[in-house]
This record gives sequence, structure tokens and C-alpha cells, in this order.
Amino acid sequence: MKISTKGRYAIRLMLDIAQHSNGENVSLKDVSKRQNISLKYLEQIVNMLSKAGFLKSQRGSQGGYKMLRKPEEYTIGDILRVTEGEMAPVSCLEDEINQCPRVSNCPTVKFWKGLYDTINNYLDGTTIADLVKEAEENDNDEFCYFI
Repeated sequence: MKISTKGRYAIRLMLDIAQHSNGENVSLKDVSKRQNISLKYLEQIVNMLSKAGFLKSQRGSQGGYKMLRKPEEYTIGDILRVTEGEMAPVSCLEDEINQCPRVSNCPTVKFWKGLYDTINNYLDGTTIADLVKEAEENDNDEFCYFI
């Protein structure tokens, strides 16, 4: 499984807003410059995150974006599910109830379910606040661009 640039940039966007907000709106133009991400691409991502209720926008000279909740209330899993969809490693686990006609005698479904649970536990166990803390501890706000 690979996380697309949209998912990675969404995490970088949320982290940047958490780091630079100080209770104020953060300009998408500023995020674009700091993160070296196209403004147009960020606008697409912001639209997705706003529709999901993660960000609030404000127009005008003091406009920009602000998180609707505290950074510790946003898990990486929440953000990736908005941008990437379900994180299931196989399609038969994407629905709440497995629709595969072979599920009752499939020798691999338990393995895939275990992997899926591990992925979700890891993604849902890490928050934007955790990443802010990591950046502060390392005195670094540079993000990996090429993974």
C-alpha cells in the first residue's frame, strides 16, 4: 500500500496549520511557500478537509484556515481516510460486512484482517499533536518530500 501525495500533503498541511496557527487563521499561500506545495493542489486538499469538518475557512485580509478541533483530536488515520479512502489492504475488507462469497472458507482473510487492524491501530494511535511534538523535539519543521 502506498499513500498518495494527496494523503501526505494533507498531513503536512494539518501539521503546518497546527504549528503556525497560534489561534489565528493560517494563510494557504504561506503553507504553500513553507511546504513547497502548489497552491492549487493545496486548495483541493483543503476543500476535502473542510467538507470533512476538519478545517474552517475565513475570507478577507485576516482570512485563512483554522482547525476546528485541537491537534490531539485529529488522528493520522482520520486525515488519510478523508484523502485516501479506507486503508484496507484488500478490497474484501473495505465494507463493514465482508461481501466476498468465499469469506467463510478463505484461508487468508484472517491474515488480511490482522494487517488491516494493525494499520488502523497505528494510524489511529498517532495524532497531529504527536507530530507537532516530534517536530519540536527535533527542532525541525522540514518534512520529507520524496517518500
